[in-house]
Amino acid sequence: MSYSRKEIDDLHADIVSLVATKANISSSEEQSNVVASIEHCLYNGYERRRICEKLEKYMEPKYSARLVDKLQDRLDEYKRKQRKRAANESSETSSKSTAEGGTTEVAKKSRFDVVIPSANGAAAAKVPVPNVAAAGAAAALPVMPPSLMAGLGGATSSLNSNQIKLMMVNAQREIEERKKALSQLKAKDPLLASLQHPPPTTPLINQNLAKVTSEADEKAKKIAELQAQIRAKLSGSLGALIPPITPAVTERPKPLILDEDGRTVDKSGRAINIPTVTPTLKANIRAKKREVFNKSQHHTDKTSTQDDTLKFFDDRITLKPGSRNKRALRFHEPGKFQQMAERMRMKAQLERLQNEISQIARKTGISSATKLALIAPKQDTPDDVPSMEWWDSVILTNDLNTLDEEGKIKIRQSAITNLIEHPTQMKPPNEPLKPVYLPVFLTKKERKKLRRQNRREAWKEEQEKIRLGLIQAPEPKLRISNLMRVLGTEAVQDPTKIEAHVREQMAKRQKAHEDANNARKLTAEQKSEKKIRKIKEDTSCGVHISVYRIRDLQDNASKKFKVETNAKQLHMTGTVVLFRDCCVVVVEGGPKQQKKYRRLMLHRIKWDEDMVKGPDGQEVPNSCVLVWEGTSQRRHFGEIKFKVFPMEKMAREFFQKHQVEHYWDLAYSGAVLEASADE
Repeated sequence: MSYSRKEIDDLHADIVSLVATKANISSSEEQSNVVASIEHCLYNGYERRRICEKLEKYMEPKYSARLVDKLQDRLDEYKRKQRKRAANESSETSSKSTAEGGTTEVAKKSRFDVVIPSANGAAAAKVPVPNVAAAGAAAALPVMPPSLMAGLGGATSSLNSNQIKLMMVNAQREIEERKKALSQLKAKDPLLASLQHPPPTTPLINQNLAKVTSEADEKAKKIAELQAQIRAKLSGSLGALIPPITPAVTERPKPLILDEDGRTVDKSGRAINIPTVTPTLKANIRAKKREVFNKSQHHTDKTSTQDDTLKFFDDRITLKPGSRNKRALRFHEPGKFQQMAERMRMKAQLERLQNEISQIARKTGISSATKLALIAPKQDTPDDVPSMEWWDSVILTNDLNTLDEEGKIKIRQSAITNLIEHPTQMKPPNEPLKPVYLPVFLTKKERKKLRRQNRREAWKEEQEKIRLGLIQAPEPKLRISNLMRVLGTEAVQDPTKIEAHVREQMAKRQKAHEDANNARKLTAEQKSEKKIRKIKEDTSCGVHISVYRIRDLQDNASKKFKVETNAKQLHMTGTVVLFRDCCVVVVEGGPKQQKKYRRLMLHRIKWDEDMVKGPDGQEVPNSCVLVWEGTSQRRHFGEIKFKVFPMEKMAREFFQKHQVEHYWDLAYSGAVLEASADE
């Protein structure tokens, strides 16, 4: 149940005291937040569970439940007090009304009651205002007697609403009695009766119309007279509240009268000029013209089919909506399905003829020639023969069209001598700058003899230096085996010392040998450079290129890995183009690299193990073919990468960008011929 702002203000003090005693909150700011949250919940009519959820933000659940229970008790107590207070007020009101009017009925306030100030301005009385419009519609409004009006003018300040109502009831009773007396007089006096019924001088329809009109006019006059009398008798403030009643006039469309020429005329036959409002601003003029044009275009077709009875109509008369026409049955024309069947038979026969023609073309080779013609390389530059070659321009006077008197081409005789011009000899592009000498290979016997001679010369040189005293004589090369033979008696005198000396000398020689080996040993970088240098080859004089064609390489991941990895390990450049039924591999490197890679592509990789789809959809073994190998002056590709192309034109443009489009032409033409041969 939701509470109003006034009720919440009355409960504010109780809510604050409950929060201070039951909420277990010490901070005043948090207490004010809890009070505001409780008032918000009461205003929105939250139930107990939602109020507990709101209060759990500020305190523990057990304290919030306890606080809500206490709050509910206070609210129930507040409701009981409110009901008790309302009952006391109603009893006091009923006792007061009994003392004043002598009855226990409490008068209801009417919307026609008007508060009239008294003469001294201290008290006021409510006077009911009769509904004049309703009285005029039923019958003539009764006129209040003069004696009652006189008493009303002086005692309005001391009358209450019940007394005024009683006065109005008495006035209406007197009016009814006077009306009955008047009707009795009319019945007794024949003169008054004749005034009410005039003689029938017009037709029956006109009489009824005049009677209805006269009755309406009489009612309107009586209503106006009664209203004027009431306004004159009542005080100024009460009379101003009664609005003047005008007879209701029903608006009816005036009859439209047209003459023979279609002009609008009045009842007397005179032509009536209907004024038309024309716009003066250019914008309004243009809008008016546009509207007229649109309406004329929209209604052109409709007006042509309308009947003559629908040419003149009144917009205020509602027309019946157009009824939906029933759909008629639509039958197929005779022979329609026969034509469709004939068309299908002709189509099937045409397909059979095309298949036969294609089979004959495959046998004769016409289809492969047609495909080769489609992939023929286009000439980028026009192959036009020049009008005059450059070597002819040296001896000609002007050009080939310049003739002498005899009709021959005119030649400059001074340019022709008995000397012979030798062109400058140019160096071939693949010839090295320095001369290359073939190495001389010796036999094994010759190598041993040459080694003995070199070692003997080195020993002789060392002996000469020892004789001259340039170097000291080397110590005897002692070993455990020759210890007794070299030292003799010294070894017998102290064998332990001599053995230690010999072993020290042996370790020294071993260490010198290992140090020499380590000095000659290559580092990791030097080993890598040596390995790369052995694999790489000098391609400054020319690059060896190989082009391979594979039937299908797109869905074979292991073969793709071998093709790419071996090319990178051999430090070769190139590209791999993947296209349906024609995958092209181009590799660039030296002759040794090409030899190893050729063995990989044609022997080591087993292409026949994989089955791929042929041109006719059948499973055929995969294959790899060496299309072309040769040399070029420079490399055209970088590190080997895979390229996928959905269209043949895009693949050829890729090779054309690298200026080797003839690689693609050779490979793709071979693929086309192979496909035609398989078919």
